[in-house]
Amino acid sequence: MTFCLGIKTKHGLVGLSDTRITSGNETTSSKKVFTVNREKHSFFIMTSGLRSVRDKAITYFSEVIEQQDESFTKLYHAVNEFGNQVKIVAKEDKEFLEGAGLNFNLYSIIGGQLEHDTEPKLYLLYPQGNWIEIRKGTPFVIIGNSGFGNPILKRSFHYEDSLEYALKCAFLAFDATRISANDVDFPIDTVVLKDGEYFTKETRFDQKELEHISAFWNTKLKKLITEVPADILNEAI
Repeated sequence: MTFCLGIKTKHGLVGLSDTRITSGNETTSSKKVFTVNREKHSFFIMTSGLRSVRDKAITYFSEVIEQQDESFTKLYHAVNEFGNQVKIVAKEDKEFLEGAGLNFNLYSIIGGQLEHDTEPKLYLLYPQGNWIEIRKGTPFVIIGNSGFGNPILKRSFHYEDSLEYALKCAFLAFDATRISANDVDFPIDTVVLKDGEYFTKETRFDQKELEHISAFWNTKLKKLITEVPADILNEAI
């Protein structure tokens, strides 16, 4: 499993992914973010699913970028092309993978801003190569292990919030997932794209750098629980 999160705000985009790779009884760490930064042209791809499918699709797509990058003037052009490469990999490998009992399950979060995009865009690409756009009404998407981080985002995050606030929410959603699932873990990679800057800033954090945030959050939660007005609940005691 994995944890990849994309958030859209009025100020830009925030993304966060873990690096835990699980294969049978073995666990390793590997990057799940692919970024492109060129003049007035920046986007990132985060993936969840079979690593072999991801690496093959990204390799094919990287070659397309080298040959056709200038033809992508809006992000959905790049999303369509990555979807095409996923379809090609499916034709080549899906039958054999499913014959071995493995699912062709590559989900992708793609975010960025190209020169003709009026604002940063965020998309969820399905294994079949089709996609949906993540918009203001529901301004975030998680792929992989999504159940534990959703409550924090639904209760706390709004489209108008700052990128700094969005990044805090993203980390807390990851931290809730990490505590609850043994297949999601540090290090984490973050990506931030500010509206109109056409540059995706990518940063890696390990657990030691961020454990003070986890400790702060745990302490505050415990204190707030004791302060919850619950007289009616106490009648059950």
